[in-house]
Amino acid sequence: MINARAEVLPLPAPAGLAPVEWRTSAASVPYSEALAGMEARVEAIIAGRAGELVWLLEHPPLYTTGTGTRTEDLSGSGRFPLHQSGRGGRLTYHGPGQRVAYAMLDLRERGPDIRRYVATLEEWIIRTLARFDIAGERREDRVGVWVKRPGKSAGAEDKIAAIGIRVKKWVSLHGISLNVAPDLSHYEGILPCGVSEPAWGVTSLHDLGMNATMAEVDAALRREFEGLFGPSAIVEGNPHAHLDELPAHRG
Repeated sequence: MINARAEVLPLPAPAGLAPVEWRTSAASVPYSEALAGMEARVEAIIAGRAGELVWLLEHPPLYTTGTGTRTEDLSGSGRFPLHQSGRGGRLTYHGPGQRVAYAMLDLRERGPDIRRYVATLEEWIIRTLARFDIAGERREDRVGVWVKRPGKSAGAEDKIAAIGIRVKKWVSLHGISLNVAPDLSHYEGILPCGVSEPAWGVTSLHDLGMNATMAEVDAALRREFEGLFGPSAIVEGNPHAHLDELPAHRG
C-alpha cells in the first residue's frame, strides 16, 4: 500500500537562510564520535553559534537501536557492536559501503512539522535513486524507501534506504542511510527496522546492478538535497571542532 506521506508536501526551502554546510568524512567514523559530533553541533545551532550541517560518512560495521527497538529485533545482534542512538525507529545496521547522511537542520526556520520533514527526507532519497534509474517507493506500513523485486517472488520488496531522526528544540539529528554497496550478509540474524515478512528484504544499488561509486552517489545526494532544502556549501574538517569560533547562524 502506498504511503500516505506521498501526499504530504515537502517542507519549503526558506529564502534568506545561509547555505547548509556540506561535509564528507573520507575515513570511517566511529559511532560514538559521530553521536558526540551531532550533539555538539546541534547545541551550537540552537544557541546560534553555528549554521546547519549535512555530514556524509561511513561507519565501521555496527548496529544501532532506536526508541522503538523490541527484544525480538536484537536476536543475532552480537555479531557487531551495539549502540543506543536516541533516534526514532528500531534496530538497524550501519557499515562500509553504506552512505550515512546526518542532517542537522533548523526546523524553527524551515517549519516545525516533523511529518513534513520526514516526507522531505523520503523525497530526497527517492529523487536520488531516480538519478540511477531506480524507482524507490514509500509504504504505509513500513518506514524507509523500498524497491519492488518481482523477479524474486510474488510481492517481493527490498529496503534500500532507512530513515531515523531525533529533534531537539526543533533542530534535527540523525537522518538517512542509503545502501550503495554494503555487505548485505551483515543484516542476517537481526530484524533490521523490524522487517520480518519473508517477502521483504534488504538491497543496495550494487545488488540491483548499479555499480555507482560513492562519489557519484554523494553528487546525486547533494544535487537533490539542494532542490528540496536549498543551497549547500562544501566545507572541510571536523564537524564539531571550534564551535565557539564559528560565525553566528544567519536566519
